[in-house]
Amino acid sequence: MSINVVTLIGRVGTDPDIKYFESGSVKCKLTLAVNRRTRDGEHTDWFNLELWGKTAEVAGNYVRKGRQIAIKGSLKFDTWSDRQTGATRSSPVIQVDQLDLLGSKRDGDGDMSDSSPEHF
Repeated sequence: MSINVVTLIGRVGTDPDIKYFESGSVKCKLTLAVNRRTRDGEHTDWFNLELWGKTAEVAGNYVRKGRQIAIKGSLKFDTWSDRQTGATRSSPVIQVDQLDLLGSKRDGDGDMSDSSPEHF
């Protein structure tokens, strides 16, 4: 049996980078900051996120830098050859399957009257 599930809650570090392809596919890239408690205090981990299809469109329309979101997806590795050395490089990416918009619709303005998550 194999399990590859990642669940994170954090704040978006960049505005969405949306790409539309001729095939009709939509791709969105984001970064997510997640705080982790350590013995020395708190440490921020940064994750690269990749969203596709309707989830990517929702992120493009509703997610902005600083917005709190929850995601569920799987870990994958983007691999490429370094142009200078020819060495194989890789970078971890979270392939997002589920996106929840947390906080109020006007996240950060102090109005938490609509605090239920929006699920996509």
